[in-house]
Amino acid sequence: ISLNDCAFCPSVTGKSPIPHPPSSLLAPPRAAPSMLIPARSVAALLLSGGAIFSSAFAPPARRVASRAGAGAGAASRLLRRSRPQTETAAAMRFLSPIIPSLTGLALASTSSPDVRVPPSDGGTSDANPLLRSWSTEPYHLPPFSEIRPGHFKPAFEVAMTEHLAELKSIADSDDDPTFDNVCAAYDRAGHLYGRVASVYGNLCGSLNTDEMREVQTEMTPILSRHGSAAVTTPGLFERIRAVHGMRDSLDLTPEQLRLVERQHLDFTRAGAHFDEKEKDEYAELKAELAGLCTEFTQNVMKDEEEYEMTLKREDLSGCPNSLVEAARQAAADREKGEEEYVVTLSRSLVEPFLTFSDRRDLRETAFNAWTKRGELFEGRDNIAIAEKILKLRKRQAEMHGYKTFAEYQCADTMAGTPEAVMNLLEDVWGRAKAAADGEREALEQYVKDSGEDLEGGIQPWDWRYYAEKVRVAKYDMDESELKPYLSLDAVTDAVMGVSNSLFGLRYVPKPDVKTYHPDVVTYEVRETTKDGGDELRAVFLHDNFARKFKSGGAWMSEYRSQTRNLPPGSDPVEGVPIVTNNNNFAKGSGPTLLSFDDASTLFHEMGHGHHGMLSDATYSRLSSTSVLRDFVELPSQLMERWLERPEVLKKYARHCETGEPIPDELIGRLKAAKNFNQGFGTIEYTACALLDMAMHMKEDYDGFDMGKFESEELDRLGMPRGIVMRHRPAHFSHLFSGGYYAACYYVYLWAEVLDADAFGAFEEAGDAFDADVAERLRRYIYSSGNTAPPDELFRKFRGRDPDAKFMLEKKGLAGAV
Repeated sequence: ISLNDCAFCPSVTGKSPIPHPPSSLLAPPRAAPSMLIPARSVAALLLSGGAIFSSAFAPPARRVASRAGAGAGAASRLLRRSRPQTETAAAMRFLSPIIPSLTGLALASTSSPDVRVPPSDGGTSDANPLLRSWSTEPYHLPPFSEIRPGHFKPAFEVAMTEHLAELKSIADSDDDPTFDNVCAAYDRAGHLYGRVASVYGNLCGSLNTDEMREVQTEMTPILSRHGSAAVTTPGLFERIRAVHGMRDSLDLTPEQLRLVERQHLDFTRAGAHFDEKEKDEYAELKAELAGLCTEFTQNVMKDEEEYEMTLKREDLSGCPNSLVEAARQAAADREKGEEEYVVTLSRSLVEPFLTFSDRRDLRETAFNAWTKRGELFEGRDNIAIAEKILKLRKRQAEMHGYKTFAEYQCADTMAGTPEAVMNLLEDVWGRAKAAADGEREALEQYVKDSGEDLEGGIQPWDWRYYAEKVRVAKYDMDESELKPYLSLDAVTDAVMGVSNSLFGLRYVPKPDVKTYHPDVVTYEVRETTKDGGDELRAVFLHDNFARKFKSGGAWMSEYRSQTRNLPPGSDPVEGVPIVTNNNNFAKGSGPTLLSFDDASTLFHEMGHGHHGMLSDATYSRLSSTSVLRDFVELPSQLMERWLERPEVLKKYARHCETGEPIPDELIGRLKAAKNFNQGFGTIEYTACALLDMAMHMKEDYDGFDMGKFESEELDRLGMPRGIVMRHRPAHFSHLFSGGYYAACYYVYLWAEVLDADAFGAFEEAGDAFDADVAERLRRYIYSSGNTAPPDELFRKFRGRDPDAKFMLEKKGLAGAV
């Protein structure tokens, strides 16, 4: 998600204006308000407790929601995957005003003695593994096998005390403020806290057991208030403001200047300029938001874990063997009888079921449960929680001089204003509606020609099923024919091969490294340096399977972010990033076979992963995915484009049983069907983005009724019959598990403008692996992080501003009206 919370505003920096998107689609920029909004607080960071991106993040760092299943086909590729649950880690990473290196592991001196803590609610009198040196662990990874939920609270207590002491030392220094003793020192601060928080945030998304949830619920308000205390440390903002005021006379490098400006804006957006009464109110507001977002997240996770549709073998009529095996595995995991099969609300199970099941009644049952996550069980009222969150966000925006939360969020994006966002969304919405109406007519004609009597016509639980039928009839493209060539092993080899061809990275499996779950595969990521040396570039953790206690969706996160701003005496490995990708593929008894959408998800998250692994910044605050929200999905969405390349498929897509390469004619059929059902997928996504903006653009929430608002807004938009929003409010975790994607769900479409144009550079070069283009791509898109404004980086890569025509052509919507 992966995702960040950077800020850039001319009224504060006095430098270049807020970057803006393609003028052909977007309204002209307006001046930013003189009052600024807060950057994410630790509260927001630790709300959902996941690893980020992000689509993800995700979300996450970043990120965001998983892509559609087989039935939606290429249409769903607009939809990003990173889950918002990953926002915790992402937020941690990007909330540098509170803990600059929060997503990075602590850079504690390897010579430091173990820190011992008194027994306390699960703590022990032995050395706490979260607090002692990790220098004996491979790559200084966390000692996962020793960490228990009860270790977090006592570890946080020690880390928070140390963190505040570090900030006080910076603030109370008698030396005149300089870049080194303020900005660089602040960028290094909070290392122990960052180490504890990075493990905490990642495990809350990847292994959120009942015990871990109890810790999460208890710690959320505590961590929120710590974040408020950190950013309001007496004298700290004054010293940062002093350096910012004389920045033009300090002979700083461009990256140092960027750091000064971002830190100053981070503090301003975090409310450091508020008076004491406002600071108290703001701290309470953030704590309440943190608690509500955590409750929202846990309600969705519980619904997804507890719901199951138990079936017999005959109930799976029409389902391919891979889905039958996955349903049987899900039943075994739940200790069901040997003759029973289970469909859960995991996207990797429910979407294929909706695509292939011949049982319309069961499709309806599964669809209704899937679209009612967050309100399935009595006592979990996510609608009421979401309404409270909206009201608190409105107050948050008001405290910073904005009329709406949408204005607050958009001020620190490439778009700049809600109006610019709406111009893009509404342009695409009109084109997608025309395409979706044509697609529905094709489905209805198929039903008519087949002689079926479909009561009520095409319903939402019918669309994927009949779309697959039409796709097979029109393109002879059967997803089950393709999946044997897309085993998880084959697709993993493909993305790592692409990584090597583009960037020279090599992945060395390390099976002896222990992590938090046996599913996780660890790699050294190495490259040959210009002088012929062999360098460790990153450590990569690949966590691919759905399981109990793991958030749904897909996301990228980091246990440690790249930096060169290490404390004196640090082991250089502490600057090497530890990146993780989470997916939720259904594990069967044999090879794990992926749909093309699932394979694209894996490539997508590896795009986020490369953003972290290839980062080449000096300072933590500017490294990795800590970029503007509507730029962060560019590296991930761009990486998907190589999966579609015939040369990649021919080399890596081999039959899981025979080893034969994918036939040319199957590749041809796949290409012909590329934009099939694009209207459906775009409507599913864009409806969510439009509703997100509309609900956050409101200036008054008195008497607000979420259900009524959703219905009226979709009626106003003219929602095509037979399609439902991809994320309904009760489980719209992007918006309500944290604040990163709130009023910013549009970022996936915005980034698609960028990624379609960016890949055009390779097409113009006539080679998808052109060395010169790949070198520029690495330098300006994947390695630069936030060391320069994103519009400037894109222009350096492409030689001009982005053009939306590439996105419309890619989606097959250029001619739609």
